[in-house]
Amino acid sequence: MSGRPDQVGVLDVGCFSAHLVVVSGSPLHPVVSHKTRLRLDRALDRDNRLRPEGVEQVVTAVHAAHRIAERAGISALVPFATSVIRDASNAEQVISEVARRTGTRLRVLPGQEEARLAYRAARHWFGWRAGPLLVLDVGGGTVELAAGDDVEPSFTRSLPFGARTLTRRLALDRATPRDHRGLAKEQVLVHDRVVAALEGTSVGEHRAVGCSKVFQQLARLAGARPQHEGPFVPRALRLADLRGWIPRLSRMPVPRRARLPGISRHRAEQSLAGALVAEALMVATGYDEVEICPWSTREGLLLALLGAGDDDDEYCRVA
Repeated sequence: MSGRPDQVGVLDVGCFSAHLVVVSGSPLHPVVSHKTRLRLDRALDRDNRLRPEGVEQVVTAVHAAHRIAERAGISALVPFATSVIRDASNAEQVISEVARRTGTRLRVLPGQEEARLAYRAARHWFGWRAGPLLVLDVGGGTVELAAGDDVEPSFTRSLPFGARTLTRRLALDRATPRDHRGLAKEQVLVHDRVVAALEGTSVGEHRAVGCSKVFQQLARLAGARPQHEGPFVPRALRLADLRGWIPRLSRMPVPRRARLPGISRHRAEQSLAGALVAEALMVATGYDEVEICPWSTREGLLLALLGAGDDDDEYCRVA
């Protein structure tokens, strides 16, 4: 595609949307931001295979994004899929089918690469005065952790404890109070795995940062300022507030959760699992509060495409 060399785009195909973002110079003010709503969580079968109706949703979304991208005349486009496709048992078949029907082959990023990109996005957002960063990212399929005090993290990990993963494993979308005997056990498992992953890595003097929609929505639920007030409003999630909400979420049916501040309708099913994982992460890393970063993996990719610090970054090639 032709276009301005500083105008780049990312197509982020996730569980709940395919989000096309085109920027010029900085991810802060997108030239184009277009979402096609998806519900791929409902298209996964018991074996974690994406059923044909899910593939059809992705194909439709990719076609729509390409029409918009062509009109924008962007010079680089990275189409990537998150863990809902990456970790599907038929991931390669899904990617091949989408490529056959749209001409676009979705990239899948390893979990540790997602952690690296989220770290770099947070580093750009907070700047060098922030000092060493610990970045926590609760996704749908996995949890990513990254830490460091340079442009690149010195530590990255990806663990299979995402909000969607935990919701499916414990059937939390259908939970009632008497079904919650396994919640504490699951939290201990998440905590212990995080502690084991951090073994030999010191993160006690870092600035703890929560990326991802899960942290943003939990912070809003716990009293942080709403998103419409802008990205520069300081927001944080405190462990004490989070602990106060977990038993309340566990007693609520999903439709009632969807009416709470910050909890979007399509993420309401996963809100309890997200809260459980966020608490386990904060306890395991030893932080009573995490600051909220509005940027994550997608913005890390956009920064790479713009050449922010890495002229030879592999993502700078036109997809």
